[in-house]
Amino acid sequence: MAAVLADPVLPPGDDERFVGFGIMGLPFANGHYLAMRQIPATTFAPPYVSVWHRDPSCKWTFYATTPGQQSCARYFSSATPNDAVQCDIDVTWTGPQSVQVDVPDVLRWTLALHSTRATRLMGKISGRLSDAAWTNPVLLHRLGRVARRTLDVGDVRLTGRAPNGQCYSMAPKQVWLVADSHAVMMGRDLRPSGPLLRQARLGDFRMPQRGIGMVGSGHFETFDPHRHRSAEREAAYA
Repeated sequence: MAAVLADPVLPPGDDERFVGFGIMGLPFANGHYLAMRQIPATTFAPPYVSVWHRDPSCKWTFYATTPGQQSCARYFSSATPNDAVQCDIDVTWTGPQSVQVDVPDVLRWTLALHSTRATRLMGKISGRLSDAAWTNPVLLHRLGRVARRTLDVGDVRLTGRAPNGQCYSMAPKQVWLVADSHAVMMGRDLRPSGPLLRQARLGDFRMPQRGIGMVGSGHFETFDPHRHRSAEREAAYA
């Protein structure tokens, strides 16, 4: 994780790309859902941090240190009626595999990650793939099925179409499970974590049914205002 954050290397291509670390998602038994992205390099924005929150009514809010069109809302904003929120987000690594995420007056979230036989196996598989393989839809569909069986995360879609219309492909290079988590959202303790009754989704992107951390990269189709929804426009809830 430290190497990627200190010296990020973008994958080759002429589309929109990013590299970084993320908590791909963590579901809570009460219907809340959290995710985090720490992105030190992109082709479409300065480095940024983003926190995603879904409340029990299934409405998402995307918080980020950069404007919506320069953060994750660029691809996902039309999945929610809530406007993207630009704000301070502090990410503090308190150990090699432990992190604290603070959104002032909104969220304090601490996490501990750990490796397992399953996550190490996924890392070995990923390490054998070329850059070209990570943009091959057939291979990504197969790898998603492997991840589903191996990590018990529910449906996995490493390629597809985001809510704002852009096609995407994801390349998880290293994976960890969330071993422990404590999140307080606007004064409410969200514990315990646990799978949702129905797996959360954002377009074709499926949110994992257990806590997963990942170092990796991704590709998104280059933004076209004639074909893709803008995060700066008023979005219709789908």
